[in-house]
Amino acid sequence: MMKQDEIRDNAMHRLLPLVITAMGLALTYVFTAFVNIRLPIGGNGGLIHLGNVPLFVFAILFGKRTGAIAGGIGMALFDLTSGWTLWAPFTLVTVGLMGFVVGAAAEKSQKYGWNVAAMLLALVIKVVGYYIAEGMIYGNWVTPALSVPGNLIQVGAAMVIVLIVIVPLKKAVKEIFRFS
Repeated sequence: MMKQDEIRDNAMHRLLPLVITAMGLALTYVFTAFVNIRLPIGGNGGLIHLGNVPLFVFAILFGKRTGAIAGGIGMALFDLTSGWTLWAPFTLVTVGLMGFVVGAAAEKSQKYGWNVAAMLLALVIKVVGYYIAEGMIYGNWVTPALSVPGNLIQVGAAMVIVLIVIVPLKKAVKEIFRFS
């Protein structure tokens, strides 16, 4: 029979990843919904937001599953609640894939350069994914090119912020989990 401490530890071991992923999802939604600028260019104008910051941070710190769920669902939830509903399925897939790729790379190596390469790959996924989505939505393959600069700025800004904060955040997470 399991002792009370073993039962508690087992429950915490199963619950903690769920709580961390939920926090990542919520922060991705909040940073997308409340820290954004609408661009006055292109067919739909485009949107620059900081939702990629928590997406990348949680993917790097907690892996591909957390990155995919936090990013894909967090940003798709924003689309569903903000008038961008048509974009939600594309966001779920594109941003979920971004989170998965960054998280998978971080699981393979925690080196700084590896994080940079993973986020650059996520940038490519974002540009290509949203180019295809916009082409399908508008039935036009020229107009989506106007959204590329906004996507580059959005992910590029997130990369800079994440590269500044990720090393101290990694240390903090290691310290927290050392005591749990």
